[in-house]
Amino acid sequence: MELEDLKSLIELLKETDITELQVEKEGTKVKIKREKLFGTIEIPAHKPQGMLPEGGIREMVEEDNQRLITITSPIVGTFYKSPTPEAPAFVETGAKVRKGQVLCIIEAMKLMNEIECEADGTVVKALIENGQPVEYGEPLFLIEPA
Repeated sequence: MELEDLKSLIELLKETDITELQVEKEGTKVKIKREKLFGTIEIPAHKPQGMLPEGGIREMVEEDNQRLITITSPIVGTFYKSPTPEAPAFVETGAKVRKGQVLCIIEAMKLMNEIECEADGTVVKALIENGQPVEYGEPLFLIEPA
């Protein structure tokens, strides 16, 4: 893979909402990942069972937005807090986490997508219940930075 190929892949990421791309060409594997920064958070109109009252998450996120990192769903799918039903959760409220640590899995079209922490810190709150559907951009966790 040539340098020009890499530059064109990076430009492709800049021009789209894609945050991660993995390409294999002529035996060379390249994985490009960028962090997506959200200026505002939109809460979907649906209210899954077991969630806070309407507006509860939005108010919590807005109040804590100054000091907390909000981990959002990069895709539409189903939220799972552990790799299998009998396994322990990846993280619990109050757990110390490191950047890159898996927080949960979102299943989309029979593919399991690991959602990683964006910074070192402590899990303040998990905002979604196990097995609940999530939307693109929906808040999943609140992390207090270390």
